[in-house]
Amino acid sequence: MLMPKNDMKIIDILLSLVLLTRLPLPHLDKSDFARQAQAVWAFPFAGLAVALPAAAIGQISLSIGLPAVVSAGLMIAVLILLSGAMHEDGLADTVDGFWGGFDRGRRLDIMKDSHIGTYGVLALIIGIGLRWGALAALIPVTGVWIVIATAMLSRAMMPVLMAHMPNARHSGLSQSVGKPKPTRAYVGVGVALIGAIALLGSSAIVATGVMLVAAAAVAKLARAKIGGQTGDVLGATQQISEIAGLLCLLALYV
Repeated sequence: MLMPKNDMKIIDILLSLVLLTRLPLPHLDKSDFARQAQAVWAFPFAGLAVALPAAAIGQISLSIGLPAVVSAGLMIAVLILLSGAMHEDGLADTVDGFWGGFDRGRRLDIMKDSHIGTYGVLALIIGIGLRWGALAALIPVTGVWIVIATAMLSRAMMPVLMAHMPNARHSGLSQSVGKPKPTRAYVGVGVALIGAIALLGSSAIVATGVMLVAAAAVAKLARAKIGGQTGDVLGATQQISEIAGLLCLLALYV
């Protein structure tokens, strides 16, 4: 029995939320998860779902007189909480593996290890510090809603890598989702870009270009280090592209 297109779109959005957030969600049938690779176009909606509460907290904190730097910190905390810190974990594991191992096999083993090393800790400190500082400088100029634009766009970068790169190992979240068609990935970029333009205007186009370049740089490094992408690499892509987008917007606005 064919499912109506609108129903499939709703399932795709729910799947994106299941995969990329820790939000309480309605139960999905086991058969729905067969659509995971097709659902990647909806990844920006996961960014929207975690960024809306973050923006609301930021707006409330500003309205009661808290400084922008505190509001930015609260927004990042909400993003981390609602996403289960999976992207931050991916960044730490990727940096640990890429620079802690001397061959492909050892790098993949390090990335799979639940322990965090010096490289990973430093990556988290620098990454969160850059996001925090950029948001603190931007929200007095653009408003708190900038966090929604960058959250949507950065999550749209992950399917681009999934569509164009092989999986570096035969297990893990990225492998279980499957390889999406490039058209699905770029529909996601388009969805995120429309939302970002609505919030930021034409500067969103520039930021999207910078984020695609950042994602391509991560892809090139991953291909050289481990021969493909993993769930950790996708998480690192989200983090690095978000940072790149925020710094681009900082250069444009401040």
